[in-house]
Amino acid sequence: MADNPSTQPYRVLARKYRPSDFDSLIGQEAMVQTLSNAIALGRLAHAFILTGVRGVGKTTTARIIAKALNCIGPDGNGGATSAPCGVCENCLSITEDRHVDVMEMDAASRTGVDDIRELIDGVLYRPVSARYKVYIIDEVHMLSRNAFNALLKTLEEPPEHVKFIFATTEIRRVPVTVLSRCQRFDLRRVKFQVLVDHFTELSSKENANIAPGAIGLIARAADGSVRDGLSLLDQAIAHSGPETEISEDTVREMLGVVERVQVFDLFEYLMAGDIADALVLFGSMFEAGADSEAILQDLAELTHWLTRLKAAPDAAKATPASDLDFKRGLDLSARLPMSALTRVWQILLKGISELRIAPSACQAAEMVLVRIAYAADLPTPAEVIASLGKDMAASTDHKMDAPSEAKGSGKLAEAIGTPAPTSETAPTKQMLTTDGSTALSFETEVEPDDIGKDDKLNLPASFEDMVGLFSANSEPLLHAYLVNNVHMVKYEIGKISIRVSDGPPRDFLQNLSRRLNEWTGRAWFVEASQEEGELTLQQKREDAAAEQRAAAIAHPLVQKTLDAFPGAEVTDVRNVLERDAGLKSEDRTPTTPHDCLAGKYKDDETELISFDPDDSDEDYI
Repeated sequence: MADNPSTQPYRVLARKYRPSDFDSLIGQEAMVQTLSNAIALGRLAHAFILTGVRGVGKTTTARIIAKALNCIGPDGNGGATSAPCGVCENCLSITEDRHVDVMEMDAASRTGVDDIRELIDGVLYRPVSARYKVYIIDEVHMLSRNAFNALLKTLEEPPEHVKFIFATTEIRRVPVTVLSRCQRFDLRRVKFQVLVDHFTELSSKENANIAPGAIGLIARAADGSVRDGLSLLDQAIAHSGPETEISEDTVREMLGVVERVQVFDLFEYLMAGDIADALVLFGSMFEAGADSEAILQDLAELTHWLTRLKAAPDAAKATPASDLDFKRGLDLSARLPMSALTRVWQILLKGISELRIAPSACQAAEMVLVRIAYAADLPTPAEVIASLGKDMAASTDHKMDAPSEAKGSGKLAEAIGTPAPTSETAPTKQMLTTDGSTALSFETEVEPDDIGKDDKLNLPASFEDMVGLFSANSEPLLHAYLVNNVHMVKYEIGKISIRVSDGPPRDFLQNLSRRLNEWTGRAWFVEASQEEGELTLQQKREDAAAEQRAAAIAHPLVQKTLDAFPGAEVTDVRNVLERDAGLKSEDRTPTTPHDCLAGKYKDDETELISFDPDDSDEDYI
């Protein structure tokens, strides 16, 4: 009595509709064409390696190759063919995984050298019933180093009746010595529309009433993997029950994803800075079953799609997100600047990684949304600079006609309304960073102190000048101790009294005296003193830097900028004179676009408000 079909064990869709020939293998046309031509021309490699993400058909392709090589046709007289018949004994045996000459090995469970040696021993014998012995090794990257080494010689020169087919998801872990002995095929992710068409066809065969939108959700969740998509389709059919339409909402609930319209609404709330409505909508989406990480990932996907839509509308239509409301997306992308989209993308990218380590994923997601909404209200650097320029111009209108006493206050400074720099109050340079978003550069120059130096005698007129001689004459060790460990008590040309801390090098004082004698042509006497003396040059520099920083922060222009960017801080203060290495203002005529952007103008010694992206060490969000 024949078995009742209803009593047969159920086979999942991924196994039931597993391709049996090259014609039924979807999404891999380039590989199919190459293999078909190789078989037809008899140009068959002795080893193949198939690589790609999970579920794209690596092991299935390996079995199809085995059938193509060993098919004998319905009449038993056929040869190797790119279209195996599927009905001969060899084809049936390979399909049912019981052919004695086609051996499959899982390298994930058999990784040792002994397993490979057992395989190599069998290579020496001719096939029992097939044309070729075929060894299929799945997840080949899991083999140990010794196992790979044991395989190399046989893999390079196998007997004519043996073919090797390797499959791996991590091709980089396979040694290059193995790769060089194989013909490589990269199986691509199956395209979104190809998956949609395939799943629609199979749903019809299974008599499943599934909405097109639901199939689109499954195809997107499959991420290019046919097997993953079929598993989800199987789950959706079982989730809905018999004779029930599988709606988009049903699949969305099953997958834990949110409705695209809600994602659009949430994105618009965030970009408008409406954090209250955004949090309310996020809460309703979360309570409806949407995963917090899935919401952020959908926002990131929408951000990416809108960015592509703004940069290349035709290319964006072809992406898997093309089923979104294209008209709404086109309008939204037109209203948002590219800088805002890239800033949201970076915040989401960092936020998703933070979500995975946070104690509460929901709370972490809400903080990411707050960050996006807050960043949406921030003006661009160009807007801040323009606004500050107008404010400073308005506050100094009554001083425009007054003569400036500061040296080098040119017409450009008067036009913008920047306070004239002085040697006492003007900040030399401040770099302002807004917590990972941008860096603004505000520069003024100070008047240099005249260096008292006896040019006629070429003698160092001060202790600082004397220390500079050791740097100029390549004495780094002595120079370092003079800067960091020497307290000057009394300095006269020819006689120096100092206190040295922290154990100076041997014969330190004698070496100082000897070098000064050589460089200046006169005798120098250097003595050690027990008096406290002045601060070291390094301590003086640190104190000067602290005073310079305090003066920079107190500058009205910086204060206005700090008010414009809550949470910002002055991170660095630099001296323009040090950067320009003493060049005069007339020598600093702008010669490059970068110089012009930095605000360098001839006959103007003041570098006014400038935005210099190259000065920023922070990521531009």
